[in-house]
Amino acid sequence: MAAAFVVGIDLGTTHTVVASAPLGAGGERGGEAGAITLFGIDQWVAPGELGRPALLPSVRYHPAPGELPESALPWGERAAGDTTEPPALIGVLARQRGGEVPGRLVASAKSWLSHPQADRLAPILPWGADDSVSRVSPVTASASYLAQVRAAWNRHHPDTPLERQRLVLTLPASFDEAARALTLQAAREAGLPEPQLLEEPQAAFGDWVWRHRDRLAEALDGVRRVLVCDVGGGTSDFTLIDVEPPEAGAPAGTPPTLRRRAVGQHLMLGGDNMDLALAHLVERRLAGGGVAPPLSGARLSQLVARCRVAKEMLLADDAPDSVAVTLLGGGSKLVGGARSVTLGREEVRALLVDGFFPAVPFEAEPQRARTALVEFGLPYASDAAVTRHLAAFLRRSLLPGEALPDAVLLNGGVFRAGQLAARLVEVLAAWRGGAAPRLLHNADPDVAVARGAVAHALARQGRGPRIGGGAARTVVLRLDDGRAVCLLPRGTDAGRALVLEGRTFRLRLGQPVRFQLASLRGEAGPPPEPGALLDLGEAGDEALNPLPPVATVIEAGDGVGARGASVTVRLEAQLSEIGVLALQAVAVDDPGRRWALDFQLRASGPADQVQPAQALQDAQIAPRLPEAIAAIERLFGARSGGERPAPKEIKQLRQTLETLLGPRESWARPLARRLFDVLWQRAKGRRRSADHERVWLNLAGWCLRPGFGDPLDGWRLGQLWTIFEAGVEHRSDAQVAIQWWTLWRRVAGGLDEAAQLRLLDDFGYNLQAAEHPGAPLPPRPSGLVKGGHDDMVRLGAALERIPPEHKAEVGDWLLAPLQGEKVAKASPERDELRLWALGRLGARQPFHGSVHGVVPSEVAARWIDALLALDWRRRRMAAFAAAQLARLTGDRVRDLDPDRRAQVLERLAASGAAPSWARMVSEVVQLDAADEQALFGESLPPGLVLVG
Repeated sequence: MAAAFVVGIDLGTTHTVVASAPLGAGGERGGEAGAITLFGIDQWVAPGELGRPALLPSVRYHPAPGELPESALPWGERAAGDTTEPPALIGVLARQRGGEVPGRLVASAKSWLSHPQADRLAPILPWGADDSVSRVSPVTASASYLAQVRAAWNRHHPDTPLERQRLVLTLPASFDEAARALTLQAAREAGLPEPQLLEEPQAAFGDWVWRHRDRLAEALDGVRRVLVCDVGGGTSDFTLIDVEPPEAGAPAGTPPTLRRRAVGQHLMLGGDNMDLALAHLVERRLAGGGVAPPLSGARLSQLVARCRVAKEMLLADDAPDSVAVTLLGGGSKLVGGARSVTLGREEVRALLVDGFFPAVPFEAEPQRARTALVEFGLPYASDAAVTRHLAAFLRRSLLPGEALPDAVLLNGGVFRAGQLAARLVEVLAAWRGGAAPRLLHNADPDVAVARGAVAHALARQGRGPRIGGGAARTVVLRLDDGRAVCLLPRGTDAGRALVLEGRTFRLRLGQPVRFQLASLRGEAGPPPEPGALLDLGEAGDEALNPLPPVATVIEAGDGVGARGASVTVRLEAQLSEIGVLALQAVAVDDPGRRWALDFQLRASGPADQVQPAQALQDAQIAPRLPEAIAAIERLFGARSGGERPAPKEIKQLRQTLETLLGPRESWARPLARRLFDVLWQRAKGRRRSADHERVWLNLAGWCLRPGFGDPLDGWRLGQLWTIFEAGVEHRSDAQVAIQWWTLWRRVAGGLDEAAQLRLLDDFGYNLQAAEHPGAPLPPRPSGLVKGGHDDMVRLGAALERIPPEHKAEVGDWLLAPLQGEKVAKASPERDELRLWALGRLGARQPFHGSVHGVVPSEVAARWIDALLALDWRRRRMAAFAAAQLARLTGDRVRDLDPDRRAQVLERLAASGAAPSWARMVSEVVQLDAADEQALFGESLPPGLVLVG
């Protein structure tokens, strides 16, 4: 079936909007070709009342059983993976119910798609909901909004189903390739195959261009550069578009040439932040000037929903003088416990104008300090001033002496407030020496993006002016020496394939290969050529936006060669027609053989925060590395008829390697991973003796710690895990058993939840066997290696990906000997170890796990109470554990109440604890090297930075 419509879908943080146009006069209903209209989306607008507003609030309400029997629309299928029961309510009534009942509303799912420290494919929303509320992943939540759109469209267009139409789906210009891929995955889960992706600011400008298409040259007369400032619910997006007038002598009415010049960095700053600012204001007033405990995360979410409604009312043209914000009570006090605060129109407008659009000089830099506007697990921008971020964007995007934009298009619901729009134009005028830019009228900022998506598709058919621009950013391959290779220059048109001539890679068959990619920040001037080698200079990582690694496995066969052989390839990059980056490895000797490189979206650790290892010659990694490899080969390689190594040589291998390579604490990650690869290739040699096995386990764990950080670590961990079930060869040797568990503790950060749960089985069995000798035990795990108390405690502390309820059980076990009558019988050394493990297990900011996996704040509070009963001068690790449990993250769901944190701060000061421990309880800070070592239990490889 040929498409009859082009359909634009604005999957917004706050609302989802759909627009469409017939593709021809013969389209459905005989509509005029190119006439863009809005589509009313069926949704519950009140209990039992269906409506078709043009805006579908992008929220889900998860009702309790029997709460809303009509919560599911009576048509269409739900998105794949959306199995919540009862079915979720989506749209106007969902938003209303979320403002009445705390803890059941999923909002800002789109913002979660770009959150790198969360597992965006895991069921984590509603954030902070209790166990009685079903959860969905950010991808599934996004898919559910699209599924509702699809169901509504197909109900009204049964002969032209949405999945058969020409679809354009918009997203922030700042979305990286991972967020774009996740958006496409959400579309697929909703039954919408491969829509074209379009950036929201370009779509908004496209709508303006479409509306002025018949007199575009006149409308842009004298304009040479347009700034599109799109402040939506979740993000602020900036785009520069250059305007080139028609050549002299061109026919009258010839439109100017439009080409996107630059796009801004990802900036999680928008209407949600404004709602939060108002909610914090209301919360303070609800306390009546007293010291009231802060609202829970669920109650704050309810208050934010109420403040969003108040904001929209007070920013409207016909706004009342004031609006009462009412926070309902809970349980039996739903009405009787309600409290209200009045917000005045002028105070709200002043707060939002001065707080989010302050008058700043053009040289202003965004502030880096984290603010209180960090809630619901989302890493909002550290500086709420849109104008400071805009100044930085313009400085990065323009060459010295280039003119600032002389026209501006404002998009997003916040600009319905005339004061906000006027302030931004005022700031731009000050930067331009007093000359205000031309303000391009945006007829309806709530729907401009959806309309512009349709206009974009029509323009590609030659029915209107096109906006060129191609790839939004230059994509590069990161090297380990401070340089990068250009893969796809900014501005590359869709469909154009670029092969990196002159740069080849040798890939081994049957083994995965990964490449670490990034995009350039703040590009001004012409983009680099494909294959160009870029020296990042002093900026280093600051010049790059990291992207997830891309990977493939080239299997033997099909004329490629035998397993273990290699093939030489070049990389080919292309911006696909649907707007996503496509990469392939192409065989040099036969370009017809090619392998797709796919983005790895579910990372095993925060690899996007660190530098990747790059394939270098051994001598380039370390001058004496070839000698070190020879030493390992002599002990663990294939045996020949020559002299056998003496036992002393085996035991002294670490000393030998340190003599050749320096102290092992100084081994950088590329060196450590190369040594692990050498050890793994000779893994069978560890079985030769207990000394061989002990040394191999010790070195392998050290070189692969902490299990993430290099693009190939996921594959390395997968290979290493294959030896777990078999256990060790020399089971009677106690030192071998110790090194076995040390290995798994060191690399646990790269293991997924299933593997960590398997380690938990051995943890539990070993401890039960030690604490209850002779008692009945559960079935013995296969290949079990015995582990003592201390080894198991260290291992348990590293299992950050096990479910929170298991962590709570382990933490209670760790605390038990330190409470009541058992305290006098405890071992001081063992106490310190247990307290360290408790701090690691209950940390508010995990080392390698997802933020949704931390133990509940009420469990951490209970542990804090137990720690406060101890003498911290005698048990120094009690202070460390308390600091980790009370650490401030800015996320109200994870953070403890202020009273407990105040108690911890008082005790930290009295016990003489490190000042950095107190700082992490009172401020949102990044750990220093000493605290990283204290948390991990030993040093990290140089260059690996623990973020958060």
